[in-house]
Amino acid sequence: MYSKEEAKKLKEQFWTNFGRFMSPIPNEEGLKVNWVNYKTGIKHLYFRMEVDNKTASIYIEISHPDKGIRELMFTQFQEYKNILHAELEEEWIWNENHDDEYGKNTARIGIELNKKASVFKAEDWPALISFFKPRIIALDRFWSNAKYGFELFK
Repeated sequence: MYSKEEAKKLKEQFWTNFGRFMSPIPNEEGLKVNWVNYKTGIKHLYFRMEVDNKTASIYIEISHPDKGIRELMFTQFQEYKNILHAELEEEWIWNENHDDEYGKNTARIGIELNKKASVFKAEDWPALISFFKPRIIALDRFWSNAKYGFELFK
């Protein structure tokens, strides 16, 4: 078992390594991008990657505090569902009402790694990177075209 500080340090090491691994890869528009902290340009709309001692997940999170606006943003994503899934080459799980770890209601569209992998085991890192890399790149490809449909939420 790791102390809180040791766990934090291992997670930081993983994300630093992932960031270094991804840094030579430009976004769809040919620009340098921070893949670990991807900026959508829309407030309350995030592309998140999470990993812990059991699994990993990647998802789109809509966290607007106004439920009506959050629902409108989710509906807008539903309009792009076929394009998103085609870009990802897989179907993701759509959850309009998700309570995050702090009890805040959000909407999420995402997928979880279908096998056990731990950020605390360096030997699992290649599998985690192989899970995250193609999906965050595919999200970027999707977003390079879809973002214009979300400008009203800026």
